[in-house]
Amino acid sequence: MSEIEKKVKEIEAGAADAIRSADTVDRLNEIKVSFLGKKGLLTSVLKGMKNVPAEERPKVGKWVNDARQSIESALAERRARFEEEMLTRRLESEKIDVTLPAKKQRMGHRHPNTIALEEVERIFIGMGYEVVEGPEIEYDEYNFTKLNIPPNHPAKDEQDTFYITDDILLRTQTSPVQARIMEQGKLPIRMIAPGRVFRSDEVDATHSPSFHQIEGLVIDKGITFADLKGTLDVFAKKMFGEETKTKFRPHHFPFTEPSAEMDVSCFKCGGKGCRFCKGEGWIEILGCGMVHPHVLEMCGLDPEEYGGFAFGVGLERIALLKYEIDDMRLLYDNDIRFLEQF
Repeated sequence: MSEIEKKVKEIEAGAADAIRSADTVDRLNEIKVSFLGKKGLLTSVLKGMKNVPAEERPKVGKWVNDARQSIESALAERRARFEEEMLTRRLESEKIDVTLPAKKQRMGHRHPNTIALEEVERIFIGMGYEVVEGPEIEYDEYNFTKLNIPPNHPAKDEQDTFYITDDILLRTQTSPVQARIMEQGKLPIRMIAPGRVFRSDEVDATHSPSFHQIEGLVIDKGITFADLKGTLDVFAKKMFGEETKTKFRPHHFPFTEPSAEMDVSCFKCGGKGCRFCKGEGWIEILGCGMVHPHVLEMCGLDPEEYGGFAFGVGLERIALLKYEIDDMRLLYDNDIRFLEQF
């Protein structure tokens, strides 16, 4: 046996011993590199072929190839055994007990505000109204001027507005949506405009700098205050119960004339007086009135030909009353114990 053949046999035997003693896949990779890699022991034999006589080179090449195949076969066999052992261990450690009950999937549900809003929308859609939305970032012109609230008007101070620039602000009411719809001139109009509004209020049980309003508008020929009262009376009965009564008190809003605030009879005591209505038997619910002629003019409508009424109610106020919640902050605390009640 020549020295080269002896060396190849020794390399093959060394590789076999190393493969048998390997205890990890990483160790097998190291063995492969040390014997078969570019700088491996078997590769070094091939690199010395230049010193082998030409007639011996085919034999040397065959010895090296046979040894390579033997080593690769041993590596593959050992690797397969490792993978089988790893799979067995995983199957033993990752057993699934199919008799265990499945994890209960907890489904969310609608927020109290959303429940109240959808009920309001159903009532007014049933009366032929459409639901319209508008931008929360609004121009001063639409939020104030077109609603008969000129510069330096006291109503601006009362609403203590969040201004972005001199002309752009976070809307303080959803009435700008009404002005935008009136500008389009597509009459008659029967709409409600729900949405989020912003005012610089301190957070307490009944106030928040961000809350929701639902404002309504009807524009047509021959609209009277009787239409306003009839519409809101139907709304109150559908929302709080058929026994609910309504009462209108004179008030002042810049964008309506005449204006009123509407009370509903306490749906807890039937108007007798209780803790819920503070003993008065009535609960204030919204503001309303006939659209001011000046507002109609600024929105491109002829007040001699058209008239209408408008109203606005706080969504949170409806939710607080309907579900007997005594603190508005509960609606936004995201306490799951509170929200699960709905």
